[in-house]
Amino acid sequence: METFILPSGRTISYEFTYKDTPSRPTILLSNSLSSQYRFWDRVVEDLHSAGFRVILYDHPGHGKSSVPSDLKSTTFSSLADDVYSLLTDLGLTTGKTPALHGWIGVSMGAALGTVFAVAHPGMIKNLIICDTIANSPLLNGNDPFGPRVEAARKAGSMNQAVDETMQRWFGDEWIRANPDEASRVRSLMQQTTLDGFETCCAALQNKSFDNRPLFGNLAKCVERVKLVVGENDADLPKVMGDMRTEVQKGFDEAGKNDKVELVIIPKAGHVSFIDGYEDFIKAVLPFLKE
Repeated sequence: METFILPSGRTISYEFTYKDTPSRPTILLSNSLSSQYRFWDRVVEDLHSAGFRVILYDHPGHGKSSVPSDLKSTTFSSLADDVYSLLTDLGLTTGKTPALHGWIGVSMGAALGTVFAVAHPGMIKNLIICDTIANSPLLNGNDPFGPRVEAARKAGSMNQAVDETMQRWFGDEWIRANPDEASRVRSLMQQTTLDGFETCCAALQNKSFDNRPLFGNLAKCVERVKLVVGENDADLPKVMGDMRTEVQKGFDEAGKNDKVELVIIPKAGHVSFIDGYEDFIKAVLPFLKE
């Protein structure tokens, strides 16, 4: 693990594998709420075997990344700025070719990938959007995040929030059948600080989070897009089906012949690269290698 000091003075924890092997195309992995970059360990091994190098990093208050003084100040735009600053420090924001061969994001990391791609056209070649909502729930008249933050604050730890999240993401059957992986994931999630949980929830609650107008513009910003979602991830297969339609319209209007595919991972939940690992790898690796 390495630490980078952002222009704001905050720190961001990250890892850049095969940093000194620029012949390997670069893949960036972006996390969900309450997770950290070690979630991706098995995926990273496959990416290395396929000839890629990988950038992993942690959101504010996750892993060793610090939080802003104002916990309500975090937005998807500020998170995108953090990533851009890190990539600049790593020397990846100059040059004629895309800095990132691929961005794979899950949940808020997927929403962030869309924001980043539109803010920095041409920096991402292949965008893989996994298990994500399209906009802040507050724009639809509800707020699941506020009560979760309040409950975690009242409890004084992330333990209850982690237990509830494990149930929501994976369910009892998978947890019982995969005790070692479930224990590893739970342990990583418990390292999220209360401040980190609140400040990242603030980004999800912020009414500026609305990616719906951006989906049609992705064709002008990246070369290719693929969407992936767990079959059991609440209503997200439907939400991401609508998302795929909008992205495809943008590609059609831009005169690109690419088919934007939505892959549904059987029996997987919200973090489909963990409980749907094998099918997830089959969905993303060939796409990145084309």
